[in-house]
Amino acid sequence: MTQPTVRVLAVLEVLQSQGRVSGPELARRVGVDGRTLRRYIAMLEELGIPIVAERGRFGGYALVAGFKLPPLMFTNDEALALSVGLVAACSLGLADAASAVAGAQAKLERVMPQALKRRLRAIDETVAFDLSNRNALPAVNAALVALSAAAQAHQRVHMRYRSRASQDTAREFDPYGLVWRGGRWYAVGHCHLRRDVRSFRLDRVMDVSPMPANFARPDDFDALAHLAQSMAMLPRAHAVEVLLYTDLDRARRETFDTIGVFTPEGEAVRLSARTDDLDWFARELARLPFDFAILTPPALRAALRRQGERLVRLAPARSRE
Repeated sequence: MTQPTVRVLAVLEVLQSQGRVSGPELARRVGVDGRTLRRYIAMLEELGIPIVAERGRFGGYALVAGFKLPPLMFTNDEALALSVGLVAACSLGLADAASAVAGAQAKLERVMPQALKRRLRAIDETVAFDLSNRNALPAVNAALVALSAAAQAHQRVHMRYRSRASQDTAREFDPYGLVWRGGRWYAVGHCHLRRDVRSFRLDRVMDVSPMPANFARPDDFDALAHLAQSMAMLPRAHAVEVLLYTDLDRARRETFDTIGVFTPEGEAVRLSARTDDLDWFARELARLPFDFAILTPPALRAALRRQGERLVRLAPARSRE
């Protein structure tokens, strides 16, 4: 750090992130001597930054309690993450996301150096997300805010929920976590009405209110993994069991996690799934780069044969002239 202005901002950044810091330690971090540090502190105070200076052997510097400023300095990686995150926020099914993102960008640009402003604007103007399968959702802001706060505080909530059949139910719910998946927001947790872990679409949550009760989240609970498994095993017309002759990592890599549940079985992987369309499932199996064996149902073998016959018909051998 060679420019005094940069060093002054560095002093402010350390005080914001670390709280009280001793004079020698603060001077060491900024790379100046004690006399220069005191001059920088005076410059910050002239700018209206309230700093408490404690003298003595165990003294130091600290911002007045409760005083905060927006972050003034970003690394290249931090600026990239921030910019991409703001662009992505417009695609997450939140009400008024575009105006909120524009407001956040405007506030950040007011405290950013010119080079970082150009970086953020470049990301905004050139980066796009392909979310063509995104569902058109109503606003989920209120439910997202209320349930995420309850999940963090381990606080039970009272929730009114409208089912796919437009039936309204009232239930007590312990929110373990929230998940964005397949173009929708979901809350995953323990439903006291069903006495089991359930997932709920946030666009169907009609009302959320905190209750005077707390809960303990199970250790190592993975909300995304639970949602993926529960979606894969929804009731369907056909139960499917397939043995995949590969390892677990490759099985997941070559398929997708909502196709079913994967269970290692010796040197193979058992895929347990449910489907309403055996022809679709046969096409998914046909594209796999490793061998497999269909255990059930027999009708899936017939569907796979039909796929093979169709491919043979579409790829006749070229006749020699």
